Amino acid sequence: MQLGLSESLPALVSKRFTAAKGSGHLLFSQTHLTTIQTAGIPYQLRYCPALANKPSGAPNTEKPTTKPKFDPFQDPSPELLIAQIPRENPTHILVLNKFPVIPNHFILATKEWRLQTDILEKEDLDAAYSCLKAWSEENKANSATSKRLFAFFNSGNESGASQPHRHLQFLPVEAMSQSDSGSWQPLIDAVSSQPTSPGSKFLRWAQVPFAHFALPLPSNPSADTLHHIYLSLYRAALAAAQGSVGGSSPTTSGPAAISYNLAMTDSVMMICPRRSESAQIPVDSATSAEVSGAGIVALNGTILAGTLMVKAEAEWDELRRNPDSLKEILTTIGYSHPDMRELSLL
Repeated sequence: MQLGLSESLPALVSKRFTAAKGSGHLLFSQTHLTTIQTAGIPYQLRYCPALANKPSGAPNTEKPTTKPKFDPFQDPSPELLIAQIPRENPTHILVLNKFPVIPNHFILATKEWRLQTDILEKEDLDAAYSCLKAWSEENKANSATSKRLFAFFNSGNESGASQPHRHLQFLPVEAMSQSDSGSWQPLIDAVSSQPTSPGSKFLRWAQVPFAHFALPLPSNPSADTLHHIYLSLYRAALAAAQGSVGGSSPTTSGPAAISYNLAMTDSVMMICPRRSESAQIPVDSATSAEVSGAGIVALNGTILAGTLMVKAEAEWDELRRNPDSLKEILTTIGYSHPDMRELSLL
């Protein structure tokens, strides 16, 4: 897809972000940042006290799957709208996240109403890849250092999804790593550097305590190729969640049968099936009284970037003091690794 933007994507996003932040049309929240190690995996831990001011608590299992009365991606605020793409006959919009904790966090949403819980269409993946490519190519041309986007998609009640209108999200990797002095790198990068498992086409990192699957992307893939790779990953995630590769062939359109997170860079696509949206860690009773939902840590597709965020200081202290608590969280929210030999049948 040719985006047809009036200027480069990084410049356009940065300009819109700066203006919207300055005018108060988006609310940027500062976070405390550190890197912790769990099972030999470096994970970014972010603490955002501002989250405590938002309603929270146990996950809502009755999330809408129909069009809500208020849809933030239907006629979004002009101050948050970045562009409609492609320029001719647009199918998607690019819009700023209204409540970011990472600078230049933006969203790709379908122009027309589409369900977040449906299987992605090839046009969605084509538009997402075009954004990834446009970002990296522009920065390669104008910078000595490589700058990239991390894209993620939350689908299903247990995925961390917050809006039923179909959308993918983008975070600049350099903005995520800014001021991080640890050994962190995006988890998707670490997984993509692993060798393929014997008898399997999928990439995975055995140390990661939840089932996940990745596949490399060819240079300049077509929309059909992207969709084929995505469906291969979806079938693997479905098999891991159901505990078997047998049964009828999974549908390739309409409602997804599982909750999952998908992630993309310009060189790899990755998926993990989700068992639960959140997990609980111990916090003292005083904290529970002060912060609604304290001790309940909810995660979305940023786990595939190797990062998570907490809202209570007690959660921040517990995870830094006891990184094994993070391993327990990651184990709880996902499924166990399947037999990769069985997945070779997919």
